Formats: sequence, C-alpha cells, structure tokens
Amino acid sequence: MIKKKANIAVFISGRGTNLKALILRSKKKKCNYKVAYVISNKKNADGLKIAKKNKILTKILSRSFLKTEQKKLAKILINKNIKFICLAGFMKILSPYFINFFKNKIINIHPSLLPKYKGLNTHIRALKAKEKFSGCTIHYVSKKLDSGKIIAKKKVKILKKDSLKKLEKRVLKEENKLYPLVIEKLVRS
Repeated sequence: MIKKKANIAVFISGRGTNLKALILRSKKKKCNYKVAYVISNKKNADGLKIAKKNKILTKILSRSFLKTEQKKLAKILINKNIKFICLAGFMKILSPYFINFFKNKIINIHPSLLPKYKGLNTHIRALKAKEKFSGCTIHYVSKKLDSGKIIAKKKVKILKKDSLKKLEKRVLKEENKLYPLVIEKLVRS
C-alpha cells in the first residue's frame, strides 16, 4: 500500500533554489512529502515560476501581511492539511500570532552556523570576522529572530581565496542538500 505524502508549504521571497531542491526531492518515489503550496511576499519572485512550472498552487501576500490576512492564510493552510511550513529565503518576519498557530511546524533554513550571525549579511560578517567555518542551520521558528531550537547544521570550510559570492554559492549548495533530507526526517517523526 502506498502511503499518502504529507503536504508542506514553502514560503519564499526570491530565486527559489531551496524550493527547487524541496520539489526535486518530493518527486522521488520514496519521499514522504509533497510541496502543496508556495507562498511569496514578492509578486515577482523567481521561485513562483518554479512553483507554476511544477503545477503547485501559489499565493502572494500583501506587503503588510496584517493579522486578518494571517488568519485567512492560517485557515487555508489548515484546510490544505499542511504538516510543515518551510521558510526558504522568506524575507519577512512572521508575527507571534502566526507562529503560535503553527507551533513547532514552521521550519527555517539560515545561512550561518547559528547562534552566530543571526539576521542578514551572514556571509560577509563571517568573512570579516575571519571565521574558519560558515554553513547553514535548520531550526524551528520562534518569536525571536533565528533563535528557535536547532534541528540540523552543516559546516562549510571558509577558504583563503573565498569571496562573498564563492562562499555564498558553497553554503547554498549544502542548504539544497540538507533541507529536503531534514524535512523528510521531520515528516517521518
């Protein structure tokens, strides 16, 4: 008997590389999730093209994303049986109201080894600090920015010849590998 795949929603703001990785993994027969919904806070995010190409339902949020809109979105996600919400380059902070609605169901991938370098410009900050390693962290979303319980990390060695772009590219490659595997594991548990 084939077990039904769990629905996940992916929130994006940009190019959608992690979205693409999650979708590619979901198409594998043994994968236990499917991307059922893609939500963006930017109407021209490249990730929306990826979603449409894969016939995935999309929604664009208003700039303000006020409480009434959050309530409506929460109801939609519940009606769609969304097991997890995956933030993948989503550049908007979710309200405590929305986070409480989906406690321990919202996952984020962050391009640093948390708790170091929360927020933006993580790679440049790691390079300026002459860190030996950078990487990515997958964590539960909490009310404090990039402070939720850590689920998984992947270290990336910072090379002497690294530029911002080179480091960013290598970290992103690890994000694209790690995120789908972690989501599968969470769905299984």
